[in-house]
Amino acid sequence: MRRALLAITGLAAGTTALVVLKGAPGAGQAGADVPAALAPVAPGGSAAPEPPSPTGSAPGVTPSPRASSKPTPKPSADRSAASRGGTRTRTIPAAPRTTTSAPKATTRTVTGPSVTYEYGSLQVRITLSGSRIVDATAIGLPLGGQSGQRSDDVQARYSGTSGEVVARQSANLSTVSGATYTSTAYKQSLQAALDKA
Repeated sequence: MRRALLAITGLAAGTTALVVLKGAPGAGQAGADVPAALAPVAPGGSAAPEPPSPTGSAPGVTPSPRASSKPTPKPSADRSAASRGGTRTRTIPAAPRTTTSAPKATTRTVTGPSVTYEYGSLQVRITLSGSRIVDATAIGLPLGGQSGQRSDDVQARYSGTSGEVVARQSANLSTVSGATYTSTAYKQSLQAALDKA
C-alpha cells in the first residue's frame, strides 16, 4: 500500500515538474532564438563562441545567400527580456507623419489698360496675393494744378494697402467728390485689370 502511494506521489510530482518546465514562457525556444549579439557572456567577460555554421564556413563569415533561398526577416527582440528568459516583444515602427500645410499664396501684379479722360490718361496697377487684392495704385496721373489736386484725392481714396480698392475687393467704388472724370477712368482701368487677373 505504501509503495503504491509513493509511486502515485512520485508520478504526480514528476508530471507537475514536466508541465511547469514545458509551459514556462521562453523555456524551450528562448535559448535557441537569442541572436549572437545577445549570446550569454562567459565568466571571463567575453561572449560565448559562435556555434559552427551549417555550411562549414569560418566563424564570423556570412555565407552568400543561395539564389533560391528567401531571406527571413529578423524580428527585433527586447534585449532585457530575452536575456532574462522572458517573452520577446516585436517593435512595430510608427507610421510616418504627414503634414499638410496650406499652399503659399503667390503674389503677382496686374496692370490695367491706359484710360484716356478729360485731364489726361491713367492706368491702375493692382497687386494680388492669391485671388485677394492687397495693393492698388494709379500710374500716369496728371501732376500739378487743379487736375493734379483731383488726381491726389482719387489716389488717396482708392489706392494703397488700406484704400477703398483693397477694402471692397472690386471696382465698385464710390466716386470722389469733385473728381468724377478721374474716378471714372480709375474704375475702368481697375475693372480691366481685375478681368485680366
